[in-house]
Amino acid sequence: MDSSIHRIIVLVGFISLFHSAFSAAQHRTYLRITSQEFTTLPLDIVLQAVLSLFAVMWGVLNVAGNLREIPAAAELNNTKWETQRNLPSFYIFNHRGRALACNYVPSPSKSDLDNLE
Repeated sequence: MDSSIHRIIVLVGFISLFHSAFSAAQHRTYLRITSQEFTTLPLDIVLQAVLSLFAVMWGVLNVAGNLREIPAAAELNNTKWETQRNLPSFYIFNHRGRALACNYVPSPSKSDLDNLE
């Protein structure tokens, strides 16, 4: 339930931020039409932009969930040594190490099997 409230806050914050940007653009257009010089934005537009920016940041931080620690070793400290380098895609079962074993009996090749028939 909390996550949905935070998502609504993010949505309302983005809409409010978009509205403040649109109001700023509309204010600049009004100043051009009336031939007035632009000095600053009105205080209500600035406050709306700042408050909606903080609302979006607060909502996003709560929607994102738990943050991880920056050092990569902090996550690896919880895993066992046997599982850290377990990469099944690199398993090789057919290699030259069998030929170096004392009790190695080579399997007959296809040509040897063809000659027996």
